[in-house]
Amino acid sequence: MSVDDTVKAYKKYVKKIMDFNEAIALAGWDMRTGAPKKGISQRSEVVGTLSDEVFKRSTSREMKHFLDQLADPDVQDQLSPVTRRMVEKSKKTYDHYVTIPAEENQAYVILQSEAQSVWDEAKAKSDFSMLRPYLEKMVAFKRKFIGYWGVKTNKYDALLDLYEPGLTAETIDHVFGRLRDHIEPLVAAVTASAHQPKSDFLHVFIPADRQKAFCKHLLRENGYDFQAGRLDETEHPFETTLNPGDVRVTANFQEHDFMSTVLGTIHEGGHAFYEQHISRDLVGTPLCEGTSMGIHESQSLFFENFLGRSKAYWELHYDELKKIADGQFDAVPLDDFYRAINQSHPSLIRTLADELTYPLHIMVRYDIEKALFNGDLAVKDLPGVWNEKMKEYLGIVPKNDREGVLQDIHWPGGDFGYFPSYALGYVYAAQFRHAMARDLPDVDGLIRSGRLSEVTGWLSEHIHRFGSLKKPLEILNDATGEGPNPDYLINYLTNKYSEIYRL
Repeated sequence: MSVDDTVKAYKKYVKKIMDFNEAIALAGWDMRTGAPKKGISQRSEVVGTLSDEVFKRSTSREMKHFLDQLADPDVQDQLSPVTRRMVEKSKKTYDHYVTIPAEENQAYVILQSEAQSVWDEAKAKSDFSMLRPYLEKMVAFKRKFIGYWGVKTNKYDALLDLYEPGLTAETIDHVFGRLRDHIEPLVAAVTASAHQPKSDFLHVFIPADRQKAFCKHLLRENGYDFQAGRLDETEHPFETTLNPGDVRVTANFQEHDFMSTVLGTIHEGGHAFYEQHISRDLVGTPLCEGTSMGIHESQSLFFENFLGRSKAYWELHYDELKKIADGQFDAVPLDDFYRAINQSHPSLIRTLADELTYPLHIMVRYDIEKALFNGDLAVKDLPGVWNEKMKEYLGIVPKNDREGVLQDIHWPGGDFGYFPSYALGYVYAAQFRHAMARDLPDVDGLIRSGRLSEVTGWLSEHIHRFGSLKKPLEILNDATGEGPNPDYLINYLTNKYSEIYRL
């Protein structure tokens, strides 16, 4: 068989894997947006069956044959950049899964679905003991998988690589350490400032239907294509991509806390905008997805913070908010509104945290995850250690499991190693914003005048269109000229909060 014929057969084979993944994503979206509780168990079995097919195809003799042929150095020179990168990703997936027994992988996938369903109930009842046996099994699976992969030194690095290829705990320790050294004294100065913004006027009642209409308006204005997506309601907001023509956003409409809804929707819309603007040439390949969770989070946080929390953004949208709020903000000056939505104080819930304290929430989770896999921390001790870390980093302690260890769905979903991506994404977003200013000298002016497409166009040109054709650090270096650098985020936070709190 010629190289061209082998490439065609390989791409056809991979396309079927991507089709299975789309069906799995659709089933997962349905389970988290209203599927009947009594159907969850059977749906989990279905997801397990489909995932087993993906697993088998990804580690089959046919896949090994394709990889043996196309990963040959003499053949690589004959392949297009897209095909070379496809082969590289397929080989990484093959090497990752081939050591895991198929029956264990299927059992793990079923456990993921069951644990996420139990988490919903455990969180509602604020009862960690309900979730504990599922998490214990989840962590046991992960530890076993790490052993299959042959990792003997920093076991947590193996999990980081699943979400942020190329990054290690050593690098993250440096970045997070520098952030913490600057954020903690800034938090102290902000807390002690005599110029605290008033924010009581934010906690007004706005019906869910009006919030949804406003969120749809903002998503459209931000460039989200509703002909290639939809907005639904869920307990924990998320974005799901079936393909670039079907990218779905969810929100949790808080009728007495509309700004958490608005900012959460803008955040998930940033994820979605990324996925909708991946090159259509990559559809049907494993490259048709964000290149890493850190780069993905850089986009959602760019939209949420560098747009949604900026004064320029609300100079454009404040009048529309006044309309949907039925006059409740008519007497509130824009400057007061801007300072209120950027108010900073230590809080318990990560998704509701302000820009300044948000990275500290991630550091709590990062420390715990490292201890789970590199140390001797047991799952049964998670609630107590969580509370200790919250006291250490933020000076506050949760009153119950719901506002503590149970607040996130990531661990029930098996996503250990994911959390650092949130703070890394924040660092990346600040770097992208700094680099953007070199090409677009008046970014705030573009936002203020409604020319947001020029801002998002820069992001699409330098980040979105590549999908995972480029590796995360390639994206970062090509767009900004350097690797992970927390200084831009430190400067941004220092300047912004010094102004707001008149430090």
